[in-house]
Amino acid sequence: MAALEQLEKEVKKIKERNCRVESDKAWETSYVRRFLLIVFTYLAIGFYLQAIDIPRPWLNAIVPAVAFMLSTLTLPIFKKLWLKYAYKN
Repeated sequence: MAALEQLEKEVKKIKERNCRVESDKAWETSYVRRFLLIVFTYLAIGFYLQAIDIPRPWLNAIVPAVAFMLSTLTLPIFKKLWLKYAYKN
């Protein structure tokens, strides 16, 4: 009976881990996360450009934020290609 209980505990742990992994994956691919990263990138660059006295820092901060947004949109495409051609099981 102890072996069965041990197996049940292990299955429960695996299911809990799978739930954590699935929620992490959902967060990593969520638009909320991407939006927050774009906003934080914009703010960080804007404050930095303002601190070093660049003209129109908030306008100039748009470029890195947009570049980040474009990179997050294209990375899934490259991931699929990499999985298909480079990472062969």
